Amino acid sequence: MAIKYELIKTDKQTGARLGRVHTPHGSFDTPTFMPVGTLATVKTMAPEELKEMGANIILSNTYHLWLRPGEDIVEEAGGLHSFMNWDGSILTDSGGFQVFSLSKLRDIQEEGVHFRNHISGEKLFLSPEKAMHIQNSLGSDIMMAFDECPPYPASYDYMKSSVERTSRWAERCLEAHKRPHDQGLFGIIQGGEYEELRRQSARDLVSLDFPGYAIGGLSVGEPKDVMNRVLDFTTPLMPENKPRYLMGVGSPDSLIDGAIRGVDMFDCVLPTRIARNGTCMTSKGRLVVRNAKYARDFGPIDDACTCHTCRNYSRAYIRHLIKANETFGFRLTTYHNLHFLLKLMEQVREAIRQDRLGDFREAFFEQYGFNKPNAKNF
Repeated sequence: MAIKYELIKTDKQTGARLGRVHTPHGSFDTPTFMPVGTLATVKTMAPEELKEMGANIILSNTYHLWLRPGEDIVEEAGGLHSFMNWDGSILTDSGGFQVFSLSKLRDIQEEGVHFRNHISGEKLFLSPEKAMHIQNSLGSDIMMAFDECPPYPASYDYMKSSVERTSRWAERCLEAHKRPHDQGLFGIIQGGEYEELRRQSARDLVSLDFPGYAIGGLSVGEPKDVMNRVLDFTTPLMPENKPRYLMGVGSPDSLIDGAIRGVDMFDCVLPTRIARNGTCMTSKGRLVVRNAKYARDFGPIDDACTCHTCRNYSRAYIRHLIKANETFGFRLTTYHNLHFLLKLMEQVREAIRQDRLGDFREAFFEQYGFNKPNAKNF
């Protein structure tokens, strides 16, 4: 099997899992955050910098790489690892989320989805079989099944038919997957906020014996308490001996709350996207470095941070770069935000090791200001 999960320890306070996922391109410790490299690059970051800050797995996007440069070119280059010079693990999503979020004109049929290219407007078709072919060509370590990504909120009836289609598509993905010996295929549990449908989806997918499972359809606009409630009843439905991946989640509070509920893997564009707007994650909460009050502030973004940005550059300088639309400014804030989340997950793993993740959460939320009324979140 291409993917193997090793459970190392369970936190006595919360039940959170400390583990390790083994892939053909190395292993990574969990819970972990995966930086997003949509087009075979984490925006503004070199692979060497990602390694330097402790990233061992990144995510790339099937839909975008299919459109540009084309999976055939990546395959000709020797696969995604060779193409982008990254020797760590890579996860590719199925492209389903982009089809549903980027294309205003789409037609969902049993065979797949007809839609328009969000760049050129040309007609395209993506099916479970096509999504598997593209990901087999890309050569990622972990592939995602092609699923339907329903909107939030959605009615029970709509969600039920969507879950059933996702289960049928999951079977077709397994049948179409040509490289199970060196690429692990994860199933995606859907069902929105409906416990009965999450149970149905988990039952269907677990019966297919995927090497790992993801929770989809969260972090799509629902309140945080709804997401946590769904995780409370969904993660216990997932096999204990396989990785559990919560898709599209990257705010510090949700990473901690997700880990407490048994999640092993997370990804999100949040840290890189907000970095380009001058918004930084710090040990004391959100800091918008482009604000005028930092024009003469010659201290680091975060006094408690040891990243390359905070060791070498001031808030005033970074503000100047971002206001002047200089790429180096975006590089510095991106480096800081990714470093912050990767170090946060290191702290989470250490807290699990010491059976004190509940205490860590309480202290972090207090310091970060999440416990205050009207606290600013991301």
